[in-house]
Amino acid sequence: MTPQALGKRELALLHFYCGCQFSMTPHAFYARWGVTHTQIAQICGVSEASVDRWFSHGKHRRVAEVRYRRKLAEMHFIWEHYERVPLELVAHICSPPRNGQVPSP
Repeated sequence: MTPQALGKRELALLHFYCGCQFSMTPHAFYARWGVTHTQIAQICGVSEASVDRWFSHGKHRRVAEVRYRRKLAEMHFIWEHYERVPLELVAHICSPPRNGQVPSP
């Protein structure tokens, strides 16, 4: 299969995407949603100890990397807008759940 060349549309969307700041800090996410550190760790795919360090104030404090802030923003987006996202798009973006059923709120 030959890769598709980038046209004007794709280049414009690439430029648009590179300027996106799809990010949410752990503190903002925690303040918005009634989640635990364990749940934040699950969303980000990190240990609970890592999340604890994001919230600590001492010398062990760490700042969440961009990739983790993006995951929190994605989860926030899903919780805020899931009902408005077409199911075909959800199925295309996300792997189907183990039971094969896309959640229907």
